[in-house]
Amino acid sequence: MSFTYEYPRAALTVDAVIFGYDASENELRVLLIQRALPPFQGKWALPGGFVRVGESTDEAARRELQEEAGLHKVFLEQLYTFSAPERDPREHVITVAYMALVHLLDHPPQAATDAAQAAWFSLSELPPLAFDHDQILETAHRRIQSKIRYEPIGFELLPPKFTLTQLQHLYEAVLGQVLDKRNFRKKFLAMDLLKDTGEVQQDVAHRAAALWSFDRRRYERLRKEGFNFSL
Repeated sequence: MSFTYEYPRAALTVDAVIFGYDASENELRVLLIQRALPPFQGKWALPGGFVRVGESTDEAARRELQEEAGLHKVFLEQLYTFSAPERDPREHVITVAYMALVHLLDHPPQAATDAAQAAWFSLSELPPLAFDHDQILETAHRRIQSKIRYEPIGFELLPPKFTLTQLQHLYEAVLGQVLDKRNFRKKFLAMDLLKDTGEVQQDVAHRAAALWSFDRRRYERLRKEGFNFSL
């Protein structure tokens, strides 16, 4: 049996802030799409779209990531709800924002559906964004800067095997500050969450460094026992 509401309702969308780490430039980047349709046609924006009837916002976010940016099976978490009545010129649209973390080299830009093109942008060189996406991006940036200190989400941005220097550079890029090398390594190694792969870097001009990997199973086991990740 159908039911008709007496009062108008706001529309519902999802938007996703997709972060990647560029090791060559030691900087955090965000994936943007160029809108092919109005409003804000030709402007850069976060990937996203309307939630379909019978679809959860989580399902919609993952669908939009795949349709607009070609991403699937990535770290994704709900960020915040943005509901200002004037945020969309078409009508009152409430959006549920998400944050995704990916290994940048595994996800070359791929535009689809209503996106004219897609590209990775440095957070320090962003174009003007459509809607209130600058506010959403700023909120996501603050979230990752805070969360990377108490949860090992940074490993989502790294390849499966990495050096301790690469790990430190990632944290410095996210936090926007230089970290003491000795203290950083001491803290991480003391948590016993890194596995020495027994391998070293290949095809490097400098002395090859040891490669490490994140022991996700051990972390999950320790977390259930009350372990607190803290950096």
